[in-house]
Amino acid sequence: MKKEMAKRVLISVSDKTGVVEFARGLEALGLEIISTGGTAKTLAGAGLKVTLVSEVTGFPEILDGRVKTLHPAVHGGILARRVPEHLQQIESQGIAPIDLVVVNLYPFRETVSRADATLADAIENIDIGGPSMIRAAAKNHESVAVVVRPERYGEVLDQLERTGGIDAGLRFKLAVEAFAHTAAYDQAIAAYLQGIVGERRSDSAETDLPEECAVSGRKIMDLRYGENPQQRAAFYRCPGPETGIAGGRILQGKELSYNNIVDAEAAWDLVGEFEQPAVVIIKHTNPCGVAVRPSLVEAYREAYKADPVSAFGGIVGLNRPLDPETAAEMVKTFLEVVVAPGCDQEALEILKARQGLRVLVAGGRRRETQPLIKTVSGGFLVQDVDRETIIENQLRVVTDRKPTGAEMADLKFGFAVVKHVKSNAIVIVKDGCTLGIGAGQMNRVGAAEIALKQAGDRCQGAMLASDAFFPFRDTVDLAASYGIAAIIQPGGSNKDDESIAAANEHRMAMVLTGMRHFRH
Repeated sequence: MKKEMAKRVLISVSDKTGVVEFARGLEALGLEIISTGGTAKTLAGAGLKVTLVSEVTGFPEILDGRVKTLHPAVHGGILARRVPEHLQQIESQGIAPIDLVVVNLYPFRETVSRADATLADAIENIDIGGPSMIRAAAKNHESVAVVVRPERYGEVLDQLERTGGIDAGLRFKLAVEAFAHTAAYDQAIAAYLQGIVGERRSDSAETDLPEECAVSGRKIMDLRYGENPQQRAAFYRCPGPETGIAGGRILQGKELSYNNIVDAEAAWDLVGEFEQPAVVIIKHTNPCGVAVRPSLVEAYREAYKADPVSAFGGIVGLNRPLDPETAAEMVKTFLEVVVAPGCDQEALEILKARQGLRVLVAGGRRRETQPLIKTVSGGFLVQDVDRETIIENQLRVVTDRKPTGAEMADLKFGFAVVKHVKSNAIVIVKDGCTLGIGAGQMNRVGAAEIALKQAGDRCQGAMLASDAFFPFRDTVDLAASYGIAAIIQPGGSNKDDESIAAANEHRMAMVLTGMRHFRH
């Protein structure tokens, strides 16, 4: 393949990893080095001969560095095709070709990842000249090579040392990588700013989702495989503060798998519903045990007792830092992952008894403006986060019997849990703990049968929560036969009156929330 002989390189990088060594290799091969600002200072400080961009353009850097490479002397040298007409044109203007462009961009992602980053900080870290040079070089890859990743320095220098040029195949590969780099950079900016708009949006303001949706992520790691061994998978982090599971730190154990990450997110999402110390145990994204108690260890014991068979190999979510007493309970059974907002050092020492157990300290709670995205064939769906669980002034007691204070507390607890169970969903609860969970069934009475059967004799005086309305009275009748004392459900069925009448017949209390929580 044809190789273009390189004579002139422009280097302007924010990430200076390996750039001195790379530039030293280029200088040894006789390439003239042009550079800007901080990069020029770094290279000159290492004893390299550098021509400042301002000497090439005949124009100083202005506006605090906002304008330095946006000049025909730079872009003409990059964009000129190596054909007589173009070469004659730039020569007539005193412009020399640039054969290699080495550029990476202002650290926008790193800036907005800081918890104290302001919008002004973000704006000042939006690169303008860098993306312009990268795109120009990538467009003209027939003649120019562009390098945006320090990991490529060795490969490029090796070709230059062996042949004096860079072949067409590598130039094309570098151009594809460059366009992906600038696209991801712009997506990160758009995604961050759309999040700012979402934060500022009030309930009475515009609620439309954007006409063009920016989705951006930087790879954290490649995963061994996806849900199954035949599926490839990788884990990406969105721009902005390092929140949630993607912003977490693994303190011990094996690397997280695709399924571990999905389940850990389900645990972290659900446990965040509660103010009291809470523990959630997840299997295949559904909770199998949830409890709130005055202490974390009590909550764990109750969540585990709710369904010890399913808890084996489960993912545990905590809304308090993990303490030694709770850790001592956890090591009694096999668990895959523990996710918490923190972990006591003594607790971590206890968990080392289970070396394979992954201990994940999650980042802060995600911003509520972060949308939920699901791919479909040829596109994707975007929706707001289902933020609310219950709106107090919408609650309606619709039966003759009103729930007691303790029953109402359990009903609200149950409705918070059922929001996180795959539809159709039914949850049986009592005393701040789940007793039975029916998830993902094709009909509501089928989900109720699973949950009630699992709870068994514990159903006496317990509460039932449903994620959506009852289309028929059959679920109410079934619940009554097990001794359920009260039900919470959204309401909204054409046959609500039949379900309410059934509850009255069985002397049960029923509360309608006016809010459905399907989860597909």
